[in-house]
Amino acid sequence: MNESTLEKMRKMNLFGMYRAFKTSLESGKTENYTSDEMIALLIDSEWDDRKNRGIERLIKNAHFRYEASVEGLQFGIERNIDKNQLLRLADCSFISKNENILITGSTGLGKSYIASAIGHEACYFGHRVHYYSTSKLISKFKVAKADGSYLREMAKIEKHNLLILDDFGLQPFDAPGRAMLMEIIEDRHEKGSVIITSQLPVNQWYDVIGDKTMADAILDRIIHQSHRMELKGESMRKKP
Repeated sequence: MNESTLEKMRKMNLFGMYRAFKTSLESGKTENYTSDEMIALLIDSEWDDRKNRGIERLIKNAHFRYEASVEGLQFGIERNIDKNQLLRLADCSFISKNENILITGSTGLGKSYIASAIGHEACYFGHRVHYYSTSKLISKFKVAKADGSYLREMAKIEKHNLLILDDFGLQPFDAPGRAMLMEIIEDRHEKGSVIITSQLPVNQWYDVIGDKTMADAILDRIIHQSHRMELKGESMRKKP
């Protein structure tokens, strides 16, 4: 009977229940549980299993640059990382408030790692996240414009609670790129959050965007209600 029950659990994809029940049978502990306790054990195991699989799916779909964690960060005044600020951001309440994070500093200081670490935390809280190289995202949208899939691609972006734009400003924006960036930021304004990493200080982003009027409109939406991290020091390359 137990083998039949296990097989039904497996076929119904109740993997959490399956493992918990199988472990209980193998350890001979089933007699130690009341019927209520056994049901609670099975339900809790299935709940935890589905939650963990959901988190794994969110992380996989986010396409992070690094497999990063807040625990793996190295804090120190030499890089101007405020540990208290970062831990507050890691609770991801900024996402529910539709706030942004701007991380700037020279290459090799761990900007992308920090963005990835916060993004992983967001996945643990059940948020939909996507990580992009800014230039590759704009290039992808230009191709989408040409093949007629632009609206569909833009709709995918809108579904994410948190959008990470890495290496912002490595290349100046041309007119089509500015328009696409404006649409992305406008669609997310007060409806979703953005983390932007850049080697350039924020006051130089106007020149990178190129058109003053559009730059004012874009940055007004990005900078408003944003948290800033300005990293300093020497490149660490291998570790953040």
